[in-house]
Amino acid sequence: MSSDTETSNRETNQKHKCEVFAALHAQDEAFIIPNPWDVGSAKLLQGMGFKALATTSAGLAYTLGRGDGEISLEEKLRHCKALAAGTRIPINADFENGFADDPETVARNVLRLAATGVAGCSIEDYSRDSHCLYDFNLAVERVQAAADAVAQLDVPFQLTARAENLLRGVDDTQDTIKRLCAFERAGAQVLYAPGVRSLEQLREVTSAITAPFNVLSVFFPGVSLREFAAAGAQRVSVGGGLNYAAIKPVLLAATEMLEAGTFNWSADMASGAEVQRLLGS
Repeated sequence: MSSDTETSNRETNQKHKCEVFAALHAQDEAFIIPNPWDVGSAKLLQGMGFKALATTSAGLAYTLGRGDGEISLEEKLRHCKALAAGTRIPINADFENGFADDPETVARNVLRLAATGVAGCSIEDYSRDSHCLYDFNLAVERVQAAADAVAQLDVPFQLTARAENLLRGVDDTQDTIKRLCAFERAGAQVLYAPGVRSLEQLREVTSAITAPFNVLSVFFPGVSLREFAAAGAQRVSVGGGLNYAAIKPVLLAATEMLEAGTFNWSADMASGAEVQRLLGS
């Protein structure tokens, strides 16, 4: 197959994934978008029947033995390209702060990300280098630049704008709403405030916006997809939750082996045949 044909097929495939992803945000029902941390976990979740997936910055960092926020742009792009190529369903990228402070570089980086084949991405208003929220005007300009870049694409790439203040120790729901509304006006198709922690707060936020809202479920133990939808959420993600949930049995098994010298943990292993089936092998 020629390189031109391969490029054409990849672009056609990405366009289809973007259209599917956009349709999920436009439907009446809310949907769950779990967060795999590598190609294997992505293929398992795809095999289970999820309709879209999202990357996790914390999960990717874990696979490389680092902390959240310690991944380079090139590593992020390689990761997203691998997940997009290894799955048949839309992938949304946790693109952190766009790996730049200034709007122009954020826009360029978003275009580089789109070239990996993902169907959307999120941009947050928090600088991981300076460890602070961006000034309101700069935060809006960054979203505007990313939205203008996305508008150049020939696919309906979904741009999510994240308001990080509630997650970063700034307990100000009104500032969250102010930022989300400004991000929506700037062109973001999806909005996200990962620090929302109650259904009452979720209703307050979603009643002030019109764009689809993503809620982070790990702060809501016991709340169902139906309840999230009733409170105004369209998309429900789990962040690094699945990755941390997968690590827990490893820690318990390691503790048992070290302290008791036994292997009772192996009774709870997943079936190798089932894993192979879900991977499509």
